[in-house]
Amino acid sequence: MFDDRRDRRRANRAFDHGDGVTRYRMQQKMIAVGDDYWIDNDSGEHVYRVDNKVLRARQTFQLQDPQGHKVATVQSRPMRIKDSMEIGDADGHRVALVKKALITPLRNRWTIHQEEGDDLSVEGNVVDHEYTIERDGYKIAEVSKKWFRVRDTYGVAIADGTDHTVVLAATVAIDSMSHPG
Repeated sequence: MFDDRRDRRRANRAFDHGDGVTRYRMQQKMIAVGDDYWIDNDSGEHVYRVDNKVLRARQTFQLQDPQGHKVATVQSRPMRIKDSMEIGDADGHRVALVKKALITPLRNRWTIHQEEGDDLSVEGNVVDHEYTIERDGYKIAEVSKKWFRVRDTYGVAIADGTDHTVVLAATVAIDSMSHPG
């Protein structure tokens, strides 16, 4: 038991120092309806375009590669008790479901249920873009505004061996649900 806890601490510390992680720069969801934005890697290159599809019954975002090909879709699920958004792959198959906990008395709690693989837990201050995404106690992603001085910009650091598209799509979903309007 203690070895497992020690291994987790060691892995999370390595993550905190940037060992084996890729950083992305994202913009906070814009206020104007239909605003699109780019997700850039740490070299400043455009990696994904987030296309906010307007005039649809359900809130929909498409993640597209730089050439405009759909990579993933993030779509709200109306008429649910809990806030949730579905993440689909390029072919429309569901790969994950992002859910907000029904009752969160002390902190924000979210889960990412993956169709294949372990579920992920999200904890921290989602509203202020300061949270982590973990799998079985191991940090696989961190979201933070502290890396940027630019307003409405935040960073996402994702560990190697993690599906970056799912994590970035989940971040778009969490941003959309925590900053409605």
